[in-house]
Parts: sequence; C-alpha cells; structure tokens
Amino acid sequence: MSKTAVLFLFALPAFAAVTGTVINRTTGKPQPGATVGLNLLGQNGIELIDQAKSDAQGKFTINQEVTGPPHLIRTAYDGVTYNHMLPPGSPTTDLTLEVYNSSKEPGAAKVSKHMLLFEPSGGQMVVNETFLYNNDGKIAWNDPDNGTLHFYLAAGAGGKVKVNATAPGGMPIGAALTKTSRPDVMGVDFPVKPGETRFDLTYSVPYADGAAYEGKIVTKDENTYLIAPNGVTLTGEGLNDLGQEPRTQAHIFGFAGTSYSIKLTGAVAASADNSGSTDQDNGPQIEQIMPRLYGKAIPIMAIALGILAVGFVLLYRSQPSPQNVQGAKTSPQSRK
Repeated sequence: MSKTAVLFLFALPAFAAVTGTVINRTTGKPQPGATVGLNLLGQNGIELIDQAKSDAQGKFTINQEVTGPPHLIRTAYDGVTYNHMLPPGSPTTDLTLEVYNSSKEPGAAKVSKHMLLFEPSGGQMVVNETFLYNNDGKIAWNDPDNGTLHFYLAAGAGGKVKVNATAPGGMPIGAALTKTSRPDVMGVDFPVKPGETRFDLTYSVPYADGAAYEGKIVTKDENTYLIAPNGVTLTGEGLNDLGQEPRTQAHIFGFAGTSYSIKLTGAVAASADNSGSTDQDNGPQIEQIMPRLYGKAIPIMAIALGILAVGFVLLYRSQPSPQNVQGAKTSPQSRK
C-alpha cells in the first residue's frame, strides 16, 4: 500500500457507534441479556433505529451514528423499560444504562401523597386525582395482569377515565387500565420503578349542588388530601381543615379514613392569575413543586408545607371529556 493511501485511511473519520454497559442496580453487577434500543425522537414520535443485546459483561454496541435530532435509548429488562435521553451533541460511547429486577409485589413502593381535587360546575363534577408513589427499594414493581396503582372509580363515571403516568425522571404518558376483582376498583398497568412515580387521573361524574358524593381510598396512603377549589365549599365527616393554599385559594382538608362522604356547594371560580398562561389547558405539563415531608418534621411545619405543596394540583387541568381507555394495553417497550 502506498504512503498516500495510508495517509488517506488515517484521515477518514472513525465510524461512530453507541456503546456502553448495562448495570443492574438491584444486584450491583453488569446485566447480560438486556435489550438496548436506539430510537429517534422526531415528528412521527419514537422511531426505532436499531437495537442490540448486552453480552455476558453487560456490554452493548449499536453500530449507528447519532446526529441531528434528540435520540432516546430504551433498555428493556425483566418486563420493564428504562429510558436514557441522548440530546444533540451528548456522548454516545461508554454509556452506563441502569436497570432493576422487577417483582409483582409492591416491595418498598408506597403512596406518599394522594390528592383529590373536586371541581363541580354545570351539573357535572370533574375529579382530578394525583398519586405519588415512592419506591425506596432496589426492585421495580410491575404487575401487568393486576396493575400497580389501584383506585376507586365512581359508577357515575361510566368507566371513562383518563390516566397519565410519569416515571422517575420521565414525561407524562398515557397508561392502560386493568380490571380487578372489584367492579368499582380499577388498576393501572404501569411499573413503579425505584424513585418517584406519579399518576394523574381525571374523570367526570354527574353532580347536583349540595348533594352527597361518596368515594373510597383503596390504597394505603401516607397522606391523603381532599381539595376544593376557590368558589367551592366542601364539608364532610372526618376532615382535618388545613386551611387555604395561598396562591390559588383552594381549601385543603387532610383525611385519614378509607371512605368518605362529602357535600360541595358553589362552582369553580375564575382563576385570579391573569398572566395569560394556558398551562391549565394543556394537560399535566407541570413541574412538581411539592417539598418532601420528612417523618421527623415538626407537625405544624409539615402541615404548612403540605398546604403549600398541594397547590400544584390546581395547575393540572385535563380534557373536560375524558377518553375511555379501559381495556387498552401497551407493550413493555411503550411504558416508561
């Protein structure tokens, strides 16, 4: 080979590839057999480009060059998919991708906050529920047959409910429902990974001003809050009046029971925020501003922080006519 040819070969750029190691944080060891997929994020959504399996040392190589729009690496292991974003210009070699073993048992996963926001208006009442799951363990909870989160759905909702779930560090996506042994309790097919997972539910029920409305708490909640927006009065037994959230003037009530019967009068008042923001009409595109309430905090301070924290729920407004997603299923690859 001539000297000119050798110089030409050295001048060629090396072929770019996506490389790295899959680490199982449950065992602390490299994880073989995980499926690592490189996806393009574009106008058509998530588009799979190529994928590979991790080897005996957890190593993987995807012989594709990453240029242009953002890319997403999705690592599937033990029935759960984990996401790793690749913004433009970010490193694509020697990556570390984390996975966990999964179980059908909750393990360390528990509901740290459960908030119900009642919005009566014009013969209908929209109910927004938010569940915050904390999983302090090293095992993901995944039960596609029975669902992870279970929640009560009033008969007046007609089985129609919109569910969005947000994995740790992820974005809200639609989640599928599953049936349980109880006709008034539904499950959500979405894994609860180590970290914090959020569920947002919205449904509508018929309602008359001052009529009784009954519901149930079927999860073991550390903190449950019933919330009436500005302009609505909420009364009932077993409620702990925590006062008003300063920004939105919503009234917050703590609740420790497993079933409630409440009455609401009035209607949702117009927002006092005249900034022109339309975030409330765009679904759950909100940042969580809730301070964590630690077990050893002074009770009065914890209540005060709780009142301030619950305010973020009022920024969540879903579509007025929730879609009926009962029976829809998603594959593990499509769950964050």
